[in-house]
Amino acid sequence: MQTLDVISVNIWQIIISLANLLILFLVLKKFLYKPVRETLDKRQREVDEVYSLAKAALDDANTEREAYEQKLLGADAECSELIQAAQQSARQRGSSIIAEAEEKAEGIMRRAENEIELAKGEAEASMKKEIATLSVQLAEKLLEREINAEDHRELIDSFISDIGAEGSGEGDVGNRH
Repeated sequence: MQTLDVISVNIWQIIISLANLLILFLVLKKFLYKPVRETLDKRQREVDEVYSLAKAALDDANTEREAYEQKLLGADAECSELIQAAQQSARQRGSSIIAEAEEKAEGIMRRAENEIELAKGEAEASMKKEIATLSVQLAEKLLEREINAEDHRELIDSFISDIGAEGSGEGDVGNRH
């Protein structure tokens, strides 16, 4: 019968074990469960706070990135405007330089034409004066002596050669002016 005592069930022992288990559960719940639960809740709040800070930092970074991109777009537009303004200014300056150069060239051409006209006038006056002088000299020679046909030809040939010699010298002088 001894074997039955070992297998037998003692109700009082089961009730005492259950009571011990219940007391142990209540003590653990009171002293251990609440502090552990509070620690877990505290850690959860800290994790949530870190996540919210990270989300706020990410939102700020995205906002700043968008603002930076807008500034870049504005800078690109401003740069394009500045380049266009510089190109327009360069075109206008180039046009004014070309117009000024054309105006100076026209002035130089007008002065050169005036100088040519003056030189022509001086040359014509000089030639007229030379012709008048030569005519007077010829007339003096004619009046000094009697002229026959042979003398007349020699006189004309001499006169023409004198005009040719003096004319070529005057032409060189006229070209120097």
